[in-house]
Amino acid sequence: MKLLFDTCVLYPTVMREMLLGSVEIAGATPVWSERILEEWARAARKLGPTGEIQARGEISLLRSQWQKAEITWPPSLEERLWLPDINDRHVLAAAIASSADLIITLNKQDFPRATLREEGVDRIDPDALLLQFFENHAAKMTTFAVKLTAQVAAVSGQSLDTVALLKKARLPRLAKALLRQSNAQNI
Repeated sequence: MKLLFDTCVLYPTVMREMLLGSVEIAGATPVWSERILEEWARAARKLGPTGEIQARGEISLLRSQWQKAEITWPPSLEERLWLPDINDRHVLAAAIASSADLIITLNKQDFPRATLREEGVDRIDPDALLLQFFENHAAKMTTFAVKLTAQVAAVSGQSLDTVALLKKARLPRLAKALLRQSNAQNI
């Protein structure tokens, strides 16, 4: 399964890391474009003077880890597409050019399902995708989520709860599934 990552799911660190780790667990293939990565870097400017620099470093790491994930297409492809926001056509073009099955995005209104299906692609929000992966790979997903929490805790210097971290990262359904599965475990 090929998954096109929209900027809005790459920019938040915990969401991005959970998605990429889960893609590896599920055996799916991530895809993005240079423009999507550039939007991420520009969006990081909001974090302050070092935000963009940090994002560009993360983008370099992402490119080295997923060397075949970046896709290009002829300009004519993007020009023929219609979406409610003209600035999102490049995302759909990247999905089409890569033969992606799904666009992972938080922007439902910008990617109408009927329009996407005409192009042979659909969309899914990151929490729904991760919940699907969890249903098929619960133990591995749980292990990865706990490991990610430990990494975030080490960087932040704070003690963190996996369920709380996932909820804060806008992944409440995954957090609830982890909580249900772990029952008495302390994650």
